Amino acid sequence: MRNLHPLLKQITKLGLLVMMGVSMSASAGLFGIGGASWKEEILLHDGNKIVVNRSQSRGGGHEIGQEVPVAEHKITFMLPGSHEAITWGTTFGSDINDSNLILLALDVINGEPYIATTNAGCIAYNKWGRPNPPYVFFKYDGKAWQRIPLEEFPAEIKEANLIIGIQQHERRLDSHSGALSAEEVKSINAESRSPEVRHLRLSLREPIKPSDALFQNSKVSCPVPTGPDGKPIQMNVKGEGGKK
Repeated sequence: MRNLHPLLKQITKLGLLVMMGVSMSASAGLFGIGGASWKEEILLHDGNKIVVNRSQSRGGGHEIGQEVPVAEHKITFMLPGSHEAITWGTTFGSDINDSNLILLALDVINGEPYIATTNAGCIAYNKWGRPNPPYVFFKYDGKAWQRIPLEEFPAEIKEANLIIGIQQHERRLDSHSGALSAEEVKSINAESRSPEVRHLRLSLREPIKPSDALFQNSKVSCPVPTGPDGKPIQMNVKGEGGKK
């Protein structure tokens, strides 16, 4: 029996090391647990630049072996010329109150912040009223973010100036030292080969038509949800945000 004691001690030590390794890996996001935070320098329409803080946390149900999904994403920035910190956020999930939006652009026109987003999937696209082109726009009114129509979104904001597709770049972003430059942001976005990249770059201000080459690869082609009576179901939610 005495000969077993050293073996048991070795097994115990090995178990502790494995647990420590899993804990450290999880903290680092190796298994998609926890989240990430980073800074981006964004180029405004007038050539000025500001640095924004972005972060996302993970949580929610998932299959064994699958990555834990993103539960919440936030962006915080200082309004140019002031000491006011402003935050915009979105949540992801199947709850009716989850906004499920993907950030595309942030800009400041005449001292007023604007944000452009797109929907994360067909369910979110239907929730937000099936906008075409598939964007959801917001303006900060000094107290909270308010959704605005395309007609009220400044024409000066023409392309995405925030990193798109952050899921595939999360580890790279989280480990980056300091803020990513505006040039790096543009370069990372250029890496995307998604067929949706055209509308994600905000070049569209006209509705996408079924005859357009982009139609089949855009949210506009999502099927219209219907109820038991066969009639379309109208759903809508508001984004989150406000002063930090």
